[in-house]
Amino acid sequence: MSAFFRQMRRLYASSDNFQFVDNSTGACYNIRKNAKLVMKLTAITNNLQVIEAKINDACVRVGRSRQDVTCIAVTKSVSVERTEEALQAGILHVGENRPEGLALKQQQIEKERAVWHYIGSLQTRKVKQVVNEVDYIHSLDRLSLAEEINKRATKTVKCFVQVNVSGENSKHGLTPEELQPFLHELTAFTHIEVVGLMTMAPNTEDEAIIRNVFQQLKQLQLQVQALQLDYAPCKELSMGMSGDFEIAIEEGATFVRIGTALVG
Repeated sequence: MSAFFRQMRRLYASSDNFQFVDNSTGACYNIRKNAKLVMKLTAITNNLQVIEAKINDACVRVGRSRQDVTCIAVTKSVSVERTEEALQAGILHVGENRPEGLALKQQQIEKERAVWHYIGSLQTRKVKQVVNEVDYIHSLDRLSLAEEINKRATKTVKCFVQVNVSGENSKHGLTPEELQPFLHELTAFTHIEVVGLMTMAPNTEDEAIIRNVFQQLKQLQLQVQALQLDYAPCKELSMGMSGDFEIAIEEGATFVRIGTALVG
């Protein structure tokens, strides 16, 4: 039995499920009574335990509450079965980056079982496949996309505006200078709520460079909040992935997007 299960305290058992709580983090997990499934879950639950500990430690270092940070399991590169295992392990938030992948998973996994995030670049012509199937879109980066989201949405869509803080040509997103003018253009779009900003740090081992990118996004967030736009409260920051999420949390991330380190 893994160290994860040894430190779990069972809360209750139904005919089909066990519910456990992690004594170190307080995280709660529902696990079906199926020996094979439990074995499959071991890798993900072990990964989740490690990540939870790192999130908690990062929060402690800067005086933040663990409840301030949401972990998104990036399932874009894994199978439906692996995504199911992640949900069984207690993960709630999942992220996809292709409309086809999102549709495939939602065909086999009840939509209500997860909070769905679209985290990839979104083509305007594919908005209709995504906009009413997800809870968050992390890649709003141009007016034509906003227009299409607003046109196709049947609900208020929670969006992160993507900012290319690092200025890399390989990354999508607005420049920092374009952010505020862009936000003012969204005033008439009644189906869009800008809940926050998103960025990706450069792929580098230089912690100072990574930290600077996250610090800049935090400053942009504060500037947007000062505008007091009803449709852009901008309370969230989506930044940090498997290799840099601890730094992101230290610099104010409220959503971290973790793929390889969590689900493989």
